[in-house]
Amino acid sequence: MTLNGDPLAALAGQEHAVQRLNAIAHDPPQSIVIEGGDAESRVALSLYWAMRLNCVSGHAKHHGPCGQCPACKQIMDLAFNDLLFFDGREGLIKVEPVRQLRSTWGQPPNGDGYRVTIFAEAQMFMTEAANALLKSLEEPRPGNVFVLAAPQRERLLETLVSRSWVVTLAWPDKRENEPEISEWTTALVTFWQTKRGWFERTSTKGAVNKDLAMQVVLGMQRELRETLSGSGLTPLSVRLAQQHDPVFLRRLGLVLDEAQNALNTQVPVNPAMVLDWVATRMV
Repeated sequence: MTLNGDPLAALAGQEHAVQRLNAIAHDPPQSIVIEGGDAESRVALSLYWAMRLNCVSGHAKHHGPCGQCPACKQIMDLAFNDLLFFDGREGLIKVEPVRQLRSTWGQPPNGDGYRVTIFAEAQMFMTEAANALLKSLEEPRPGNVFVLAAPQRERLLETLVSRSWVVTLAWPDKRENEPEISEWTTALVTFWQTKRGWFERTSTKGAVNKDLAMQVVLGMQRELRETLSGSGLTPLSVRLAQQHDPVFLRRLGLVLDEAQNALNTQVPVNPAMVLDWVATRMV
């Protein structure tokens, strides 16, 4: 898989996180967690780290990766011999591929730099896969480093985070939901008013995965914040303010927090049932 355009372009405005990684590049920790930002900027910083550890130009030591040497170009194309890339944006990260690489991680890298294994959107780990990676982190792996990129560290196995160095990207100043998420949050509020239309959405096979469920919960929290602030920025926040009293809104905040905690745990949950629980708790 090749990334479109310049994969590092998403790091604009993330200078603080880049500087933090540069400061530890001389003695890189075995594992880092990249949180915050958005999915694009998390991938960009992960690739920057791989380039920083493998750039063959003298530029890297003082100024960061050159972006022009063969190693940098191959990393940007996801074609570098010492880069392993798991893309949770494309679905669950399953256990077998992780187990199959344990012997590879026990060996030194092919080149003179580091073998970098990136788990993009690592919140998509199946529990067995997260535990398999944990076993690898419990043993020293010279020349091998790991990157776990996720929206929040709380969405990862706690023991993985405890063995990792955490860098937090600046959170996007985003107050409106994406159209797909707005469609779900609007359907949720409509269900509270009409008692119709919701279960047809969640009962469709394959319609709701864990990541979508979390995005709907976070999107509803965003709408609730806009409602409570009185900004009237979005049509849905205006509807919430007009149709529901402060008691309902406070209870909604608690319900959404519980739903987020349920989706954050490594205990298997049915994401559609979590959303159904949010819907029915508020009627």
